[in-house]
Amino acid sequence: MGCRNKCAACYRQFNKKEHLVEHMRISYHSVHEPMCGVCKKHCRSFESLREHLIGPLPKAECERIFKERGCDVCLTILGSRSSLRAHRESCISRPNNNGLLYRMANLGIQDELRIDNSRGRVIALACKMVGGGSDGSLDLCARVCLIDEHERILFHSYIKPNLPVTNYRYEMTGIRPEYLRDAMPLRNVSRKIQEFLCNGEPIWQIRSKGGRSRILVGHGLDHDLKCLEMEYPAIKMRDTAKYPPLMKTSKLSNSLKYLTKAYLGYDIQNGVQDPYEDCVATMKLYMRMKSQFHKKENYPLANDPQNKNNFASWRQNELERMTPEQLLDFSRSDYYCWCLDSQDY
Repeated sequence: MGCRNKCAACYRQFNKKEHLVEHMRISYHSVHEPMCGVCKKHCRSFESLREHLIGPLPKAECERIFKERGCDVCLTILGSRSSLRAHRESCISRPNNNGLLYRMANLGIQDELRIDNSRGRVIALACKMVGGGSDGSLDLCARVCLIDEHERILFHSYIKPNLPVTNYRYEMTGIRPEYLRDAMPLRNVSRKIQEFLCNGEPIWQIRSKGGRSRILVGHGLDHDLKCLEMEYPAIKMRDTAKYPPLMKTSKLSNSLKYLTKAYLGYDIQNGVQDPYEDCVATMKLYMRMKSQFHKKENYPLANDPQNKNNFASWRQNELERMTPEQLLDFSRSDYYCWCLDSQDY
């Protein structure tokens, strides 16, 4: 078998070179995948990297070095124990307490979008749902919060749902009937948020790069937007529930509570849940993913037209003569890595 048929990314070995080529064709290995700081193995997600380093069946040498000088939050391997100590101080996030100002005695709810903060290019959104329908299981949006990159509140409002509320889910939401009695109607809130996100750009003209429209960050954004009865282009959404590096090895979503504890190092959603707290957590996760340094490529996505023939079947003979490293060199990602947002701006 030998190293000629060993994948240069995930180290899987194959009996024949044609099998390695087929593996590269469908695996979309790239510089954007989480990578072990010891053996340089590429992993599909941070969860699979965590399993590689910590267990249940870790790679022995990588586990030994990680235990000595690896950060259990961002999974980086540091040069020494002292540099690990210094790194952990900055790596573990602290929850932002600004939300307390907006929770106390139900005062300070801010239902006018602050135009002075409108230059921000990235906005995090979170909603809290009450129950509708005969059994109270229908999600109705009753509270929404928007923040900017600096975790400042741009908009925080209770919402009057279109349907009658049959379960206020008080233990989780802290919402009482009187909070919604004179609240802003759902349609007004949705229009206000959509106008703010589009920032003067017609929604059908919004492109993935450039333009005035804003990036929208959240967790489970499809569900939140559906409950807000609002649309926004997927190309401008950054969803921590659907981002491949943050998903489970089973390709299912992790909860925001888990992601915040695992990758930011603090707890959220204990007791009554605050949408501001969720906004801050998703924004911190987005910023952490965005700030990763990956090698710059002119055409980073597998579906870029320039890459459509990289592993074309008519090149099979040529591909089989290449080394595993050469095959990896022009393999491209099948998802949009958030580090590319840094390059855009």
